[in-house]
Amino acid sequence: MDSDLSVSIPRVLIVSRRCVRKSKFVDFVGEYHLDLIVGYGAVPVIVPRVSGVNKLLDSFEPIHGVLLCEGEDIDPSLYDAESTNLSPEELEQIRRLHASDTAIDREKDSIEFRLAKLCLERNIPYLGICRGSQVLNVACGGTLYLDIEKEISNTFAKSQRVKHIDYDNYDGHRHVIKVIESSPLHHWFKDSLEEGKMEISVNSYHHQGVKRLAQRFVPMAYAPDGLIEAFYDPDAYNPEEGKFIMGLQFHPERMRQPDTDQFDYPGCPKAYQEFVKAVIVYQKKLDSTTSVPKPMNLNQEMENKRKVILWSFSFARNMFTTGQELHPSKESELKAGAEFPQCNTALSQQENRLEQIGATVRNGGSYIERLQLNEESESLAKNVMGEMSIEQLSDLLPFYHVMGQICSEVLERKLNGINCQ
Repeated sequence: MDSDLSVSIPRVLIVSRRCVRKSKFVDFVGEYHLDLIVGYGAVPVIVPRVSGVNKLLDSFEPIHGVLLCEGEDIDPSLYDAESTNLSPEELEQIRRLHASDTAIDREKDSIEFRLAKLCLERNIPYLGICRGSQVLNVACGGTLYLDIEKEISNTFAKSQRVKHIDYDNYDGHRHVIKVIESSPLHHWFKDSLEEGKMEISVNSYHHQGVKRLAQRFVPMAYAPDGLIEAFYDPDAYNPEEGKFIMGLQFHPERMRQPDTDQFDYPGCPKAYQEFVKAVIVYQKKLDSTTSVPKPMNLNQEMENKRKVILWSFSFARNMFTTGQELHPSKESELKAGAEFPQCNTALSQQENRLEQIGATVRNGGSYIERLQLNEESESLAKNVMGEMSIEQLSDLLPFYHVMGQICSEVLERKLNGINCQ
């Protein structure tokens, strides 16, 4: 029962962050994230930030969801950082003030960007918190401010500046954001919004943020200084259908009242709840495309035809592999009308193979005609599939791969007289 349960629970990948403790590197993920993922019915799978893991991500399949959260600044070269008016002296001030964040971790970048692009290709549910939202934006072609204070805050009067980070009060710090009407964020927090206002107070600690939002995304909230605090892809958001692509710059998981686990607003955990809902649906859809179908029950007439086809193919294959000629006394064993299994090799190779096995069966000419039709159909299929999206092809590939495996296994067992029931 336990092993069945472990297989049935959907998996959410979370990349760890590296820090130094007692002169050694330590990987960690905040427990608030883990608690919420587990609480809503998924199992968190921690991807360690270790050299080489970016080449081993296939080992973490199946992936039903990805949550990316805290970490260092993203390497500016990944989003072709636009020219900035910041002087070398200002850049050095930023590095000193935000030393723990400006130490770029390219290994973590490599792991997380591969996961983000995988989610975008397959429509795997993705929730980005803080840095995770920045990864999502950059992965889709957006850009970031190198430093909010120097590029945005300093353009406002002191009384109008927004403090996005407070090193002395991480969890207790709050600032106002304006929620966009009819967005998922509005739906989650609507019962907490004051009449006539669309504002909530959120926790955040970041010195960078979205500068140019990628084209596919729509904002869900802004800070008073104009910084985008939340966004999502409306074409890839429907938790009931297993769709969820979203980034939150603030930290709803940390918006809790002092010394308690009670949230500031009932809507705070909603992002995780809806994300896991999408993950569960996505897992079910994925499992349905890879499940093994039940064997077909054949009536007696169909069973006889199947035996004729398999026997004819087995007989012809043996002739081909041994190089033996067809003895006249055995010609009746190669039933007229028996159909050879079709394959995708070139027509000339098929004709040579028919000649090699002395295939003078009465349907040989019609078989070659079918091969010609197959080539035309194959060419047409390639043209059609060339117009399909990566997502559509990704859905088709595992289905036909599994069907091919099943067909090969059943055929081999049938040829050897083994019952497949």
